[in-house]
Amino acid sequence: MMERKWLETDQGSIFYWYSKCSDANVTMVFLHGLTADHTLFEKQISHYWKQANLLCWDAPAHGKSRPYQEFSYDDAAKVLRKILDQENIKEAIFIGQSMGGYVIQTLLKHEPQMVKGFIGIDTCPFGERYYSRMDRWWLRQMEWMCMCFPLGLLIYSIAKTCTYTRESFDNMRAALSYYSKRELCHLLGVGYSGFLKENCDLTIKCPALIMVGEYDRTGKVKKYCAEWHEATHIPFVTIPNAAHNSNFDNFEAVNLEMDNFISKIR
Repeated sequence: MMERKWLETDQGSIFYWYSKCSDANVTMVFLHGLTADHTLFEKQISHYWKQANLLCWDAPAHGKSRPYQEFSYDDAAKVLRKILDQENIKEAIFIGQSMGGYVIQTLLKHEPQMVKGFIGIDTCPFGERYYSRMDRWWLRQMEWMCMCFPLGLLIYSIAKTCTYTRESFDNMRAALSYYSKRELCHLLGVGYSGFLKENCDLTIKCPALIMVGEYDRTGKVKKYCAEWHEATHIPFVTIPNAAHNSNFDNFEAVNLEMDNFISKIR
């Protein structure tokens, strides 16, 4: 269905998957969350592969895109731009789950003309107003705190917290199985603290949609998304029977909201 491809960088090889639809007039780019991989969007890929050009990746330092020297959101956005250039993609609708939304917002800082639409799934906003000093302090503690847990318990806890259905849990646990304990804890550390380095006040001018799972228990994601909607009036949808990985937990509801969003852009 999708062709596996790669981009060579000085820090490591980045693997991505791309399919072209002859009748499509839109490209959709799917960016997964921290410690997940491209399979997080398999329910969306199977839904859209006959309707649009599709691209997804294993982000730098994730999945098959390992080893990778160091992860940062600025670097991830630059690598993404190189992949888009390699495929001659000038603009796209970008769908980011959790960390994937941070990569898209980093891209919006530098290349807003490339983002035809932005769908944020269980992600958080860029903006100084949303995060207290205590929030920022906790984000910087993630690596050492995670090192306190046995690897098996850490993997189980992350997968259990992020998901609502058994199939979604199995998907997340499989993605987490790639990592050693030290690698996983370091990735969590730079993933959370690295957000603070890129965070800034950002005005999103393209069409956008925020979705969050009804049972999302990951940090303060639900709170931040509600405040994001209140501050910007970006449409905000709660996905029932879903946790942090809501696009896998309740893919039917997420796909329906995406269908409505895309039809308005077209």
